Amino acid sequence: MARTVVVTGSTSGIGLGVARAFAAEGANVVINGFGKPEDIEAARTELEGLGGGAALYHPADMTRPDEIADLIRMAAETFGTVDVLVNNAGIQHVAKIEEFPVEKWDQLIAILLSSAFHTMRHVIPLMKAAGRAYSGRIINVASAHALVASPYKSAYVAAKHGILGLTKTAALELAEFGITVNAICPGYVLTPLVEKQIPDTARERGISEEAVKTDVMLRLQATKQFVSIEEVAATALYLASDAARQITGTHISIDGGWTAQ
Repeated sequence: MARTVVVTGSTSGIGLGVARAFAAEGANVVINGFGKPEDIEAARTELEGLGGGAALYHPADMTRPDEIADLIRMAAETFGTVDVLVNNAGIQHVAKIEEFPVEKWDQLIAILLSSAFHTMRHVIPLMKAAGRAYSGRIINVASAHALVASPYKSAYVAAKHGILGLTKTAALELAEFGITVNAICPGYVLTPLVEKQIPDTARERGISEEAVKTDVMLRLQATKQFVSIEEVAATALYLASDAARQITGTHISIDGGWTAQ
């Protein structure tokens, strides 16, 4: 029987890559995010053609708990339950703390941290109801910034550190039910989210955009290479597999050696 996978923030970037990986294995996939309607429909159609599973789109705004609840409700009513939840939705804003707009702080915390709490609180009862033999999987896409900090990213770093705390707490609460909760901590992945912050970082630091890539983003990634979307997606597949049933309450870093320093 095909598994049902919900991936937030999955109309582009890492989220869409994760959705593609699960769809290729025959899963039913529910994607979510913003974008042009024609692009979203093209992505949904592509997903359905990968492995034979169904692909649905839900436009839930990750700052609105009622819409998040409806996202999970739709997935459960359509497919019976949610087997895998991947919390991936994200945005970024780069500014000094004293200049950081309050509304941007609130938006980042809502999307990066609170949305994961809201998806989990609705998914967990579904996963528990399936019984002890069931292997529900919750995977939170965190960041190397869940482990270390960078200047000008106070909200992002705070939220990602919070995601690790939420991951550990949920793992302890759910261990006896056979449900695992883990985080993936990528280094810099050249996604639309990362590309958008390059001009802002260049302005804040007074350097060129190319220097942002080489001297800021890849400075601490010992491999001097961006992490690929496919590498993150492969890790998500592993954490959702039977082979990972004893891995819970922890994180896997994919950061080119960044946090080894």
